[in-house]
Parts: sequence; structure tokens; C-alpha cells
Amino acid sequence: MIRSDIRALAAYHVQDSDGLIKLDAMENPFPMPDELRRDWAERLAATDINRYPDADMAGLRRTIAEHEDVEPGQVLIGNGSDEIIQMLLMAVDAGTCVTPAPTFVMYDLISRWLRRPVATVPLDSDFSLDEDLFLNICGREKAEIAFLACPNNPTGNLWPRQTIEKITDNFQGLLVIDEAYGPFADRSHVSMISANTVVLRTFSKLGWAGLRLGYLLGEADLIAHLNKVRLPYNINSLTQASAAFLFEHFSLFEKQAAVIRAERGRMTAALMGIGGIEVFASQTNFLLVRVGDAQQLFGQLLERGILIKNMHAAGGLLDNCLRITIGTPEENDAVLAAFRELTS
Repeated sequence: MIRSDIRALAAYHVQDSDGLIKLDAMENPFPMPDELRRDWAERLAATDINRYPDADMAGLRRTIAEHEDVEPGQVLIGNGSDEIIQMLLMAVDAGTCVTPAPTFVMYDLISRWLRRPVATVPLDSDFSLDEDLFLNICGREKAEIAFLACPNNPTGNLWPRQTIEKITDNFQGLLVIDEAYGPFADRSHVSMISANTVVLRTFSKLGWAGLRLGYLLGEADLIAHLNKVRLPYNINSLTQASAAFLFEHFSLFEKQAAVIRAERGRMTAALMGIGGIEVFASQTNFLLVRVGDAQQLFGQLLERGILIKNMHAAGGLLDNCLRITIGTPEENDAVLAAFRELTS
């Protein structure tokens, strides 16, 4: 009954975080202020959930378009960026999907769900991307679609603009530049949008993770075709109303992102001052670090009520690596205290 290749896959695992300092999922750690929460609740209470949501999401697409300085017809909205990745992989001509390695796991996982072959391009030991190797593998594998997370997860780095430009100028398939961590990076790639280059974004890292709202920016003709594989009413009325409300207070989330960037700098400097820890440069809301024994340290942190992400893969680029989401100043202090105690 169930396909054999699906039986062979492991489901995406989310670890229980009840009662823990949760720094494993790159979420914004700051809750919505109480006054804003009350106003939001009033807006939601006025929503008619007995009716189907706006299927075209016209108002929300206009708002996002104004925010990104594009036309509404250039905006595709999805239930998180994951759904948009699935739409892209469903709609593009049959052929190989190419990704760097390591990178966001859902590019590979969704491709396999859809029986699309995947080829990976290994990053260098410093997590840099060889654009010539990337293009050579795309050509060899006759790739129809490729994903570049800019900045990259789980490594945290942002590849040079000239690297991305060379790939956009020479790749013949559809290039998806995933800017999930755009609010924490030094640059965007929206200016690179073309007939075969699109930019994927999400609100999850900015502070709206519970809404599951992502969007794709591309040329209007391409977006129109992708809309054909979008499920009807994929964004519910409460999410649309919430997004409209939160956009009215967008400056709050930009200020929170600035705090997170500042805390990232503080955490980087502090962790670099602890012996036995290698800290990798990051333009995201997390830090990747390499320690002597990631498995042991992850377990010790968990015993102290701190949940981070264990990225360890023996013998690979992520050997003995841990990923730490930037939390509140108090949460970050707890992490630093634990690292100092456990690695001294």
C-alpha cells in the first residue's frame, strides 16, 4: 500500500521542548507584547470563519508586494516556505534537483517524496561554495531546479554575491534563492529575480513561526503557472487576518531582529573566548559551533534544561557541531554559563 521508498524514509523529527530553554528551531524568542496581543485578538474575533478565506489573498499579496517593492502578481503565498518548495518541485520539468551539502533538509526530503532525483554539491571545509563545481554538477545531472539557501542553514554563512551571480547567470534551470534568514543578513537577492531565478522568503524567523506563512517572489508569468499547483484556500482566514494586523506593526519585529543580531555578536565573542570551541561566522539568527564531543555536550546541556540542535555527523563537515538559536539575553546568558562550566 505504501511506496517502498517512502517506507525507507525517516519522518522529520521535532524534539519535545516542554519545560526547556528552547534554542533548537531558529525562532524569534520574544513574545508579542500584551497590549498588541489584545488588539490582535480583537482583529481575529471579527473574522468570519464560517466563510472560506480569500482564495487569491489579494490584500495580503498587495501588502507583501509593497513591502518588497514588487507587483502583487509577482507574489506567491504558501503555508510556510515548505509548501512553496513542494509547489516548485511539483511544477518544474522532470529532472534532477541540485543543492549544496549540508543545507536545509526539506529540499532533499520533498524531492524524494515526489520521486525527483537529487544531486548534492559538497561545501568546502570552511562552508564556502565552489560555483564552478556547482554549475558543473548541474550540467552533468541535467538539473531542472536548484536551491541556494542564502544565508545557509545549518552553516549560517552567506556566500559572496559574485558566487550567486555566476550561478544565476549560467544555470539553465530554475534557481531558487532561499532567504529564510534574510532579516539577519547583510543583503538580499531580490534584484536578481529573472525568468529563471526566484527568491523564497518566510516570516517564521522574524517572529511569526506559528502562522506558517511564506512567500515566493518571481516574474509574474512564472508565479501564475505556480499558482496552478497551489491548493485552493491554502492560507486560512485567521492567518491572513493575523498577517494584515502584524504588518501594521512591522517595525516591532524589525527592532526585535536588530536585538537578535546584536545578541548574535555578543554570543559570538563570548563563545570564542571559551577554550575548545570553534565558532563559525553567521548571518542568521543562530550560531554553528564545533566542540570536542558534541554528543556528550548536547546531552549535558539537555540535563541542564537547555535544548539546542545536535548537528553532529561523524566524519562529515558537521563533525562535532552544535547549532544554537539566538535567544533572549537571559537565555543566552544561561547558554554561556553552561558552556563555560561544561567545557572548562
